[in-house]
Amino acid sequence: MEFELAFDRWLHVLAGITWIGLLYYFNFVQAPGLAKAKADGTAPGITKHIAPLALVWFRWAALVTWITGAYYLERSGIGLMDSFTFAGGVASVIGMGAWLGTIMLFNVWVLIWPNQKKILGMVEASDEEKAKGARIAFLASRTNTMLSFPMLFFMVASAHYPTLAATVG
Repeated sequence: MEFELAFDRWLHVLAGITWIGLLYYFNFVQAPGLAKAKADGTAPGITKHIAPLALVWFRWAALVTWITGAYYLERSGIGLMDSFTFAGGVASVIGMGAWLGTIMLFNVWVLIWPNQKKILGMVEASDEEKAKGARIAFLASRTNTMLSFPMLFFMVASAHYPTLAATVG
């Protein structure tokens, strides 16, 4: 059981690094870079080859991160439901991170991905639908970027700040 949990935690961290790393890439590198690429006519290469592949890794890393985190909470004795209901102590601290991660997962699969498919021409959409989709995807992605900072703090706080877990329990 100990090896199983260690492997799950390792996979959770690896998937999380991939997810959040790509989130930061999209918001801090690709978005400003794409604006410059549109000006010099090189944007189609990014939107045709790089963005779709990065979005595959992005959305699946988000799902794997959430599933491995939920599995870890349940199997480690912390408890998935205790975390989501802020049952006290470690569960409350990790629970805040889990809730933020769940909101972010929702944003990836329900708001960002369906709208990115329209923007990138993977599904039929009018110019008006693409513009609306671009705004929704932009806001959801920026929201995830802002939520990632407290999410990361709460996800590691129980292990690195045990007095915090003691004060909430």
